[in-house]
Amino acid sequence: MRIGICCYPSYGGSGVVATELGKHLARRGHDVHFISYDKPFRLDDFQENVHFHGVETADYPVFKHPPYIMSLANKLAEVAEREQLEIIHSHYAVPHATAVMLANQMLGGRLKTVTTLHGTDVTIMSEEDSLKQVMAFSVNQSDVITAVSKELARVAEEAISPKNPITMVHNFINLEEYRRTTNQTVRKCFKIDSSERVIVHTSNFRPVKRIEDVIKIFHGILKGIPARLLLVGDGPEQNKAYELAEKLGISDKIEFLGKQSRVVKILSASDLFLLPSEKESFGLAALEAMACEVPVVASNVGGLPEVIEHGVSGWLSELGDIDSMIEGALHILKDEERHNTFSKNARRRAQEHFSAEILVRQYEAIYEKLMHSTKEETNN
Repeated sequence: MRIGICCYPSYGGSGVVATELGKHLARRGHDVHFISYDKPFRLDDFQENVHFHGVETADYPVFKHPPYIMSLANKLAEVAEREQLEIIHSHYAVPHATAVMLANQMLGGRLKTVTTLHGTDVTIMSEEDSLKQVMAFSVNQSDVITAVSKELARVAEEAISPKNPITMVHNFINLEEYRRTTNQTVRKCFKIDSSERVIVHTSNFRPVKRIEDVIKIFHGILKGIPARLLLVGDGPEQNKAYELAEKLGISDKIEFLGKQSRVVKILSASDLFLLPSEKESFGLAALEAMACEVPVVASNVGGLPEVIEHGVSGWLSELGDIDSMIEGALHILKDEERHNTFSKNARRRAQEHFSAEILVRQYEAIYEKLMHSTKEETNN
């Protein structure tokens, strides 16, 4: 099949999953074309059957904000016509579903279209007055709508009232890339003693990630065992993390690593992952940790219970329950044999339920069914 993928090129989960999906589809013999304003950061090597088409926006003085959606729609139509694309798959509804809808109308509606909802494109945009109607309308023009967790599918069905049920396809991970290594560079770099447990958190440091909770949980862990905290990423809440660490007198036990394009070495040096988020449509960061044999202590919200087995591969606590998360962390970390069991269970969970091999085939099956359906069948 000849497939177009419209996504964000940045570090966010939607861009990562879209890029990995395209790369795996290309390995399976499909011709894959990425369309975005910049090259996705995961497209860092040449790969057969993978193409990238950049979108340039018109920049005239009359425009306060360059009209990206129109430029994107124009590029989508141009590429689809020239490359004879059969399917365009948009990831993250805003603005991609609208641009795909416009491009398809320009081409007489001949394309099959899929939209994957990733989280905030529904949970936030569906409540934004300036966007919610056009977002819902555009998504509903897609032949198939998918969501990355059962919980997100439920929320989306309430928000946009789709004409057909939303298909759930979980996010996935490349298990060949995300696996624990014996590389000790991280521990050596920060002079971490062998007696210290390494706790890690990765995010964009937005309020929804509850970074202050991460610091408080770590403070509680320190009261029970020697430990270090590695914080990966940056964002608007970073200063609050600095300030709270200073106030609690634990800043010397915390390393701020900033944005990292590859986290396997960091995860491989870690013993526990913290994710006390207010919302998580799926929890890709948790899955990456689990694949590297790192158990996860997290909030029992969104799609996280679909990823983490409480008491088996991690620990789930109610939102904001710092004491429970500290209890869960120490329960896992204090006993070496128990920690090893949790670690192996985390990897097993990733292998059995979230491998690229399993989930890329699900997307492939959606495409194949679309290709053999008529417009009437798609709408029923």
